Amino acid sequence: MTNKRWDYLYKASSQSKISELSEKLKLPAAIACVLVNRGIDTEEAARTFLGKSIAGVHHPFDLKDAQKAAERIKDALEKREKTVIYGDYDVDGITSTAILYQFLSDQGAEVDFYIPNRSDEGYGINMLALQKIKKDGAKLLVTVDCGITAVGEVEFAKAIGLDVIITDHHTCKEELPKAYALVNPKQPDCTYPFQDLAGVGVAFKLILALALTLGYSAREYYDRYIDIVAVGTVADVVSLTDENRIFVASGLKKIQNTQNEGLKALFQTAGIAGKPINAGMISFTVAPRINAAGRVGSAQLAVELLVTKSQERAQEIAQILEEENRERQQTELSILKDALEMIADMEDADKKKVYVLAKKDWHHGVIGIVASRIVDRFYKPAILISLKDNIGKGSGRSVKGFNLFDALTHCSDLLLKYGGHELAAGLGLNYADIDAFDKAINAYAEDVLKTVDLTPCIHIDTQLQAADLTLAAAQAISILEPFGMGNPQPVFALNGVTLTAARTLSDGKHCKLSVTKNGKPFDFLGFGMGAMAEQFHMGEKLDIAFTMGINVFRGERNLQLIIKDARMSVG
Repeated sequence: MTNKRWDYLYKASSQSKISELSEKLKLPAAIACVLVNRGIDTEEAARTFLGKSIAGVHHPFDLKDAQKAAERIKDALEKREKTVIYGDYDVDGITSTAILYQFLSDQGAEVDFYIPNRSDEGYGINMLALQKIKKDGAKLLVTVDCGITAVGEVEFAKAIGLDVIITDHHTCKEELPKAYALVNPKQPDCTYPFQDLAGVGVAFKLILALALTLGYSAREYYDRYIDIVAVGTVADVVSLTDENRIFVASGLKKIQNTQNEGLKALFQTAGIAGKPINAGMISFTVAPRINAAGRVGSAQLAVELLVTKSQERAQEIAQILEEENRERQQTELSILKDALEMIADMEDADKKKVYVLAKKDWHHGVIGIVASRIVDRFYKPAILISLKDNIGKGSGRSVKGFNLFDALTHCSDLLLKYGGHELAAGLGLNYADIDAFDKAINAYAEDVLKTVDLTPCIHIDTQLQAADLTLAAAQAISILEPFGMGNPQPVFALNGVTLTAARTLSDGKHCKLSVTKNGKPFDFLGFGMGAMAEQFHMGEKLDIAFTMGINVFRGERNLQLIIKDARMSVG
């Protein structure tokens, strides 16, 4: 077990705001406390947050160049110009491609889509693909979830006679591509009120702008695609606040009775058909299966899954993705084993602040997932690099406090290309530069990262009493959903409990701690925390950080308390 810092978010100075919200909105004090902890400390802000109303969606024309892009696509429709959507091979890119392709197809457009092969082409626009697209007769290229750093590629596209519209959400570099239209809320001169849209969110806003430009009802198309938008938004781990929160809440409602044949088939093969679908289920069950197409197979297949109207074809593709997901899991385990052995063999592993690991022929589609596993285990940034023909293609994940995009920018003289976000990024470099890159990024990390940044922190909303742990309280927490980045599931603490029993479950993988507090018994489950059962002894006083939810088994609803951390009582 890694030692964790406990950070209590509750501040006594906020008690008056908590009491006021609790009284005016008729909320349990713990829920009001969570809202205030997240900066939602007025009645109006709380009602907006809890309401998740479509009225909170911003006008698509407020997004810089969205109207200009829509007018150019309308022109292509009228002139019957071939349009190609250029996407990315992750869930965000696949869902972005699917909804824009479906919209344009429904308008009778001459439209096709192109998603590069992860292994052979890598992320983003490439010139060979542009040549092929032009040769096949395209006049207009619309990117989704990529393109914001493709300065040279856009110039090349223009030179061969392609108009380019870029829709993206990734961090911008100093120089922007000179595209016909550039739709990205993160570009410096965009005044759009929300910067954290996923790529599918930006593509969705373009569709809504197109609907208005063509004289249609934007609401009709909002309802038509919102289930797919929700999947892509959750999968890309963007902040579930503002518009994203509304998109996901709306989408989850529609998903329960989705008419999309691909999603229905996917739910069936994943064994979740008929079950309530929440954001967590999308993250851990649905997204990996869609992602498997781009990681070990063809992302084109996943797009087809989401646009097909054939139930039979949807089931056929869903089964292929199920098998590819199993293959991905096996490949992931193999690479993780390699990576852990490399770290164990490092003489200076403890001193390293960033792990840079490289090996020939690691599957490029899986190394990002393994980088996440390394971060989870060691709580240090990790970059895994797959080597082929003296070129390395890398994928990195980071921890809060270490902006990976900024770190790569600092080392950009050693890179062939790079792009991404604060916590996740991709890169390319020559094999000969890997050692220099390792030294450079670790030197940068020495200056930027403090020891405290490399200690995982549990943010605890507030301390509860035994009487607060009820099924009704767990039900009340559900009004804060959907949970995810920017709106995590609330974490509470129950301090000074007495341990009465500890045992492992599932062959030692999980643990169950039975405790009492003020004469009341409670069971806490620790998933993946089997070692915790041996960490404490009967009769000891513990403090437990946990989340509170509801477990439904054979139609019966019970309170479920999930351990985030446990320690000897300090109270």
